[in-house]
Amino acid sequence: MQWRQDFIRTYLERDIPQLGPRISAETLRRLWSMLAHNQGEMLNAAKLAAALGVDGKTVAGYLDLLVDLLLVRKLKPWHNNGGKRLVKSPKTYVRDSGIAHALLGIADKEALRGHPVCGRSWEGFVIENCLSVAPQRSEAGFYRSSAGAECDLLLTFPDQTTWVIEIKRSLAPSLKKGFYFAQEEIKPKASFLVYPGVETFSVAQDIKAIGLTAMLQLIAAKDT
Repeated sequence: MQWRQDFIRTYLERDIPQLGPRISAETLRRLWSMLAHNQGEMLNAAKLAAALGVDGKTVAGYLDLLVDLLLVRKLKPWHNNGGKRLVKSPKTYVRDSGIAHALLGIADKEALRGHPVCGRSWEGFVIENCLSVAPQRSEAGFYRSSAGAECDLLLTFPDQTTWVIEIKRSLAPSLKKGFYFAQEEIKPKASFLVYPGVETFSVAQDIKAIGLTAMLQLIAAKDT
């Protein structure tokens, strides 16, 4: 925790100013912390701007800087040509879960388990690991429609096949109707539910629950 807090302070007070942007370290830290609180939620730039006392353009510039520095990920919504009413805002994640926990003052596993961000922290951890092993030129996004169809991660590989991945932090995971609706609309090549266990088993027709390590092995194999 001390190393992470030192990293955050050094990045804000020394590293970023050396890159040229003249940005208040305190304002940037507050934005970074707010993004950690909102881990895995859709971006609401107006709400962030109001909380920081700046305009939306300033927030967009700060956010782009954090994205360019590989500190924050903007996960794009998936769109098709089917005329569905899909959300257009990206979801944001602090890319390193340890840094996210440090920003939130979460010092150990017990504190994390009792914190509201725990499930979304697991979601971000899974997404970052999946994207780290995906073949080059793979595209990532999420799916959410106004009718309630949603899934956490879509991976479209260079061969244009698409996998949908739902993420649950439960050893007895189950799927909501929204995932099945999304699956019907996307028609993926494969569907998975990633959970923090090690066994692989079917949760529905053509949908497997799978541990993270096994999921990463399947994704990495797409590059062979």
